[in-house]
Amino acid sequence: MSTAARLHEAVARAAPLQPRGRLTRVTGLALEATLGGVRVGELVEIRSRGRPPLAAEVVGLRDEGAVLLPLGDPAGLGLDDEVVPTGRRLAVRVGEALRGRILDGLGRPADGAPLPAGLVEWPVSRPPPPPLARARIARPLPLGVRALDGLATAGEGQRLGIFAGAGVGKSSLLGQIARNAAAEISVVCLVGERGREVREFVEDALGPAGLARSVVVAATSDEPPLVRREAAHVATAVAEWFADQGARVLLVVDSLTRYARAQREVGLAAGEAPARLGYPPSVFAALPRLVERAGTRPRGAVTALYTVLVAGNDLDEPIADEVRGLLDGHIVLDRRLAEAGRW
Repeated sequence: MSTAARLHEAVARAAPLQPRGRLTRVTGLALEATLGGVRVGELVEIRSRGRPPLAAEVVGLRDEGAVLLPLGDPAGLGLDDEVVPTGRRLAVRVGEALRGRILDGLGRPADGAPLPAGLVEWPVSRPPPPPLARARIARPLPLGVRALDGLATAGEGQRLGIFAGAGVGKSSLLGQIARNAAAEISVVCLVGERGREVREFVEDALGPAGLARSVVVAATSDEPPLVRREAAHVATAVAEWFADQGARVLLVVDSLTRYARAQREVGLAAGEAPARLGYPPSVFAALPRLVERAGTRPRGAVTALYTVLVAGNDLDEPIADEVRGLLDGHIVLDRRLAEAGRW
């Protein structure tokens, strides 16, 4: 073997040095590290003495450093903790065996059982289908609620908004739709809910029969904002996988308002300036990127229902106003009807 060939073989066998950095600042939700060669959206590990490694995501780049947001509790971190890039983005494991399972906001099992074997890795952040690759909406999808099926019929692949204040029956309606819709599988995402409400929704609103034909993704209000934001992307990615297998999928996200609030926290921590009633520009860029992923596809379709919280029935607040221009239809739950006991 020639000298050049031996050198080529040695270089091919050599493991390149992995770049590493150090934490330099911890301010509120945001962490800063001296770390080169990383990209926005990449996952890193923060290694600190006395605690397990903490995953974080690169949400911004500043001078020669990276702005990170943790995907867990940052308690115990300190300056000069080691930061190691992973070279990958967030992914979730998907497959038919996810039916009946409850996942956390990062796609990990939250129901006490490990994920089954045979699942495939699926990227969480995916582009929507090209506009001309989408089939036209041509047939209805019965939601199992006669008032909606008769008067506000949903088309397979449509994206509908349910606008409601607190305590008007939104969760009960969503559970009824998830149980009875003529979809082959329902993917339910609970963003920013109170901890007790998750179990109540699963056991009461969804029920055993509804859970058996569903995948639930839940990120409670005490989770870091990045986890709450990613829960909607994880649920959408799961719905996309089933649709790409040819299934009629119902995606329910409760709520789009709390998703926007989580994105607001991420944007402000990354250094964005608030633009519209405290919301930075990234919120209004993230909303269409999320909802455009639902809809008809070359195979299968994702019919999506997004709830929007309207405090004081104010349909002109920034998120409700923005979402009305992104979705295909709108359902408004009137507090006066709820108080009159009309369901």
